[in-house]
Amino acid sequence: MSKIIAVANQKGGVGKTTTCINLSSFLAAMGKKTLLVDIDPQGNCTSGLGVNKRNLKHSVYNVLVGDCSPRDAIVHSCVDGQDILPSNIDLAGAEIELIKVPSREKVLRKSLLPLKNKYDYIFIDCPPSLALLTVNALTAADSILIPIQGEFFALEGLSQLMNTIRLAKKHLNPTLEVEGVLLTMYDGRSNLVSSVTAEIIKYFGKSVYTHRIPRNIKLGEAPSYGMPIMQFEPRCTGSIAYKAFAEEFLERNKDVYTKISSLSSLRRKR
Repeated sequence: MSKIIAVANQKGGVGKTTTCINLSSFLAAMGKKTLLVDIDPQGNCTSGLGVNKRNLKHSVYNVLVGDCSPRDAIVHSCVDGQDILPSNIDLAGAEIELIKVPSREKVLRKSLLPLKNKYDYIFIDCPPSLALLTVNALTAADSILIPIQGEFFALEGLSQLMNTIRLAKKHLNPTLEVEGVLLTMYDGRSNLVSSVTAEIIKYFGKSVYTHRIPRNIKLGEAPSYGMPIMQFEPRCTGSIAYKAFAEEFLERNKDVYTKISSLSSLRRKR
């Protein structure tokens, strides 16, 4: 039985998609079967793994509106053991179409149910909003992973996000828990970042992961080549950080994994 994790934060640019791509890629390299569900109409998670959004026969949009089964829409990524339920701009109209659907906030959960025995971990890449698509993700998920940028503005809207999680837990998904909080784009040399980090740890306690993702230009370049960082530049600081985070993630879940002996062996030719 797989664990479904929504990667969410209504603030844009905090590393949700980067975390989805690279965490699930490293987990696959460590022997776990992973699925990425891209429910952001921008489809960045899809293109970031080398899938052409324009040539999709089926996407998550078709799944949500009932045009096809999720198995028909899933495609293999560039990483062995990692699949993706892709997205494109068609998804932008899904929220309007779902308004008329009974129990519209549970559509994604019903769609993912047949896949729960096929994967170890299913990650849902959420759009930067708290609208219906994100509510669907919170209803479908066992837990929520929250990437937070280590800067002052990251604290803005945090109470709104936590209130949405509380409402989802109360009315839609009573078993929903916070998987953890990941500090991204982290620069420990800044006094402001250190101050914000202290506030985040004060708020979330042990839910904050020990490992943090630094600012790294290679992390920004990798999606344009359709590769996760472990294939694009396996020895860069961003890759090393996501590997360490993936290990901490699995250890927190008490999940045995295959250790990666050499990061260089993961490199793929561009």
